[in-house]
Amino acid sequence: MAQLIVDFITSLDGYASAEGWPGWWGMESPKYLDWLDERPDRDYTVLMGANTYRLMSGFASSPDTPAEEADAMADLTRQRKIVFSSTLETPLAWANTEVIRGDAVEAVAALKRDGTDMSTIGSLTLCRSLLEAGLVDLFRVGVFPVITGKTGRERIYDGYPDVALDMVTSRTFDNRIQLLEYVPRAQRPARRELRFLTAPERSPRAGPIRAAVAFAGPRAATGPERGPCRWGGRGRP
Repeated sequence: MAQLIVDFITSLDGYASAEGWPGWWGMESPKYLDWLDERPDRDYTVLMGANTYRLMSGFASSPDTPAEEADAMADLTRQRKIVFSSTLETPLAWANTEVIRGDAVEAVAALKRDGTDMSTIGSLTLCRSLLEAGLVDLFRVGVFPVITGKTGRERIYDGYPDVALDMVTSRTFDNRIQLLEYVPRAQRPARRELRFLTAPERSPRAGPIRAAVAFAGPRAATGPERGPCRWGGRGRP
């Protein structure tokens, strides 16, 4: 079956973006940039939400895009891109981009069955849905050596399910950026909390230590789908 990669870049304290910082938090390195150009999934179909599309398509069409980012934007423009949105109007201006208005989980599952390899960019809510559905084959995180406790925005993992991971790759670029790749093992069952009954609730037949188990499901999460530090999960700012 085809592969789906969830791809994030993050600060050390788990934020996807920060106010007032440059792209890549100003910590990009030569070997990391080389890896971006050589990684085997650079021709995968790119998945994103509407907010990430608005952000990235704006960079692609802007005359102010820095020269060092132009090649990467050209690569992204060349790739097939799918946006999951009920609000974007078609046709989209960004080349090689299509809109799917139906359920993202069902659509991605069908694409995998058809043999389409995919990776995500930004789009925290979309990635959470795909992970919850058990569709993710590889979870990739580029950890940048910055702490953005005051300026950080978009905490990546808030509202995510509990998932055990097996590490398959660990690599450090220029003593700065750590690349971590994991295979999801299994989602942990939703937390069960033990609630002891008060005296009036106890049944005489059950005895004084009777307890009830309350089921607590995972919290729902809301939030924007903007890419981290301008360049989403793909790593570029």
